[in-house]
Amino acid sequence: MKTGSRPANAWRWLLLIPVLALAFPALYARRDPVLFGFPFFYWYQFAWLFGSAAVTLLVYRKTR
Repeated sequence: MKTGSRPANAWRWLLLIPVLALAFPALYARRDPVLFGFPFFYWYQFAWLFGSAAVTLLVYRKTR
């Protein structure tokens, strides 16, 4: 598939999900719920490490 084709560009919109999920810390800057002793603020960001990798892999595979 070409780099500039319409379906490839549609898949690339998914890359905004992790950006928007972490762009506004005021929405997730809280202590509860606690997971394994870690406040929500920390484990939410850590979970997005894997979520971002998964989204990036999906977009890569669908657009190459």
